Amino acid sequence: MKIIKKDIWFFLAQLAVWLVVLLLVPLATLLATRSFGDARTIAMMLSFSLMSPFILYFFNFYVLWKWLWAKRRYVLFFLANIVAFLAIHWRAIYMFFAPPPPHHHHGGEFQMPTVAWLGYASNFFIYFLLNVIAITAAIVIRHFIQMRKIRKQLEEEKHKTTEAELAWLKNQINPHFLFNTLNNISSLTQIDPDAAQDAIAQLSDLLRYAIYKTDTKMVPVGGEVEFMRDYIALMQLRCNEKTEVTTKFDIENPQAQLPPLLFISFIENAFKHGVSSNRKSTIDIHLYQHDDTIVFECDNTNYPKTDKDRSGSGVGLENSRRRLNLLYDGKYIWEQSVENEIYHIKISIPT
Repeated sequence: MKIIKKDIWFFLAQLAVWLVVLLLVPLATLLATRSFGDARTIAMMLSFSLMSPFILYFFNFYVLWKWLWAKRRYVLFFLANIVAFLAIHWRAIYMFFAPPPPHHHHGGEFQMPTVAWLGYASNFFIYFLLNVIAITAAIVIRHFIQMRKIRKQLEEEKHKTTEAELAWLKNQINPHFLFNTLNNISSLTQIDPDAAQDAIAQLSDLLRYAIYKTDTKMVPVGGEVEFMRDYIALMQLRCNEKTEVTTKFDIENPQAQLPPLLFISFIENAFKHGVSSNRKSTIDIHLYQHDDTIVFECDNTNYPKTDKDRSGSGVGLENSRRRLNLLYDGKYIWEQSVENEIYHIKISIPT
């Protein structure tokens, strides 16, 4: 077993507690009687009385708990303690049970009074109970430490799992977006090379941000706004003249922090469900900051997908909802509705 600095300090702390217990009564006697002799006598008596509880405490704390109690070998645990107790006190136990030497008193054999035997047995029982208390304290303290260690490990594992899940959810931007954008840019090069060149620059900036700027838990909202602008501009390449897209960004403090790529799924969802090739379509995206709250709103025409078209299965929204639950745990506001063929979603998060 590897011994670390923390273990040494805890061992010394336990020794300090036992030292306090040992010196408490002698110090009180010294203050009351001003007699060093009386205090020394009491200290020696307590040293003898506490020797067995002291040994059994550390024996159980560092040996028996690990090898017997933690493995639920309770019978062996109790037997080991009984053997240890008998080994420490074998001389006193022998003297208690050994027959007394013959003495004659007024011509007869001396007999110890019954009251003396009862007093001796009572003292022995109290002393045995003191040892049991020491053993119990060792087991309870060690159990508490182990439970605390297990809880800490569980919390660390939960934290790691949560971080991994958040990382996975953050990276769930539909890969079809990249392929569709590249196809659109390829087609655009035949029609408007200058516009295609601008689109490539936007795509480059978007990918650079997604790869290199979002590896932290929080990012400035200003960077997110620029990313959203480029993302929306590239998504518009897929739209015809019947689609109207409006955006509005009102950010008081561009350095305010929020999780990266938090609202991209909602924008992607708007273009998935809000655009029709032969009907008028509208998408209205609004991001604003109010006091200590950042609010994202999106309204778009609602064109439900057919059963054969699973691109609108809602996985992106489910992932976003899960991510918000992990990040804010009930401290955010989610509003979602469909009225007059307009899908509305509003997300409010604290900064």
